[in-house]
Amino acid sequence: MSIINLSKRQLEILEIVKEAQPVTGENIAGELGLTRAALRSDLSVLTQLGYLAARPKVGYILQERINISAEKILKKKVSQVMSIAVVIDDKESLHNAMVKFFLEDVGSIFAVNEKGLSGIISRKDLLKSAIGEKDLNSVPVSMAMTRMPNVVTVDENANVPEAINKLIVHEIDSLPVVRTDEKNGFIEIVGRFTKTNATKLLAELIKN
Repeated sequence: MSIINLSKRQLEILEIVKEAQPVTGENIAGELGLTRAALRSDLSVLTQLGYLAARPKVGYILQERINISAEKILKKKVSQVMSIAVVIDDKESLHNAMVKFFLEDVGSIFAVNEKGLSGIISRKDLLKSAIGEKDLNSVPVSMAMTRMPNVVTVDENANVPEAINKLIVHEIDSLPVVRTDEKNGFIEIVGRFTKTNATKLLAELIKN
């Protein structure tokens, strides 16, 4: 299992290797009715991604251990790997937010109100307000934050690949992990998923 989608031919190659391993590139090509040269790029991709291992003078075999580890990790729920969320009431001042940024050493803080998650404020947002020579003690967080529904979130029960994909697509450093009460319109913030969480999962996969 991978975040990268494999082509139909690459999946067929994996099935052939699974059934007849170890199997040479020439034999794989013969099964597919193609030349060895035509498969060179596909075999290279599958080897680099850790699906296959090439054994000199023997052929290709499945990297079962790596595949099993990857599948186990990527099937994890966001709630299993998330970090603690740093939150602030959106009525608090930007000065209080600045203090919290330094105390918690985070890149963004999630704002909340009586309806749950209301927005997100980043260090960049804080810097913009400070450059504008505003009195940070008199400006509430709600005036500088990115408001819902413009905040990208991830559900606590989502799989890890979905969260990682959101980080990549939206080019952001962290996601608020939420639990939504649709009946009452309440969005509870239960954690945060960050690039650091994703990196730790990669390190776990490499270690295994």
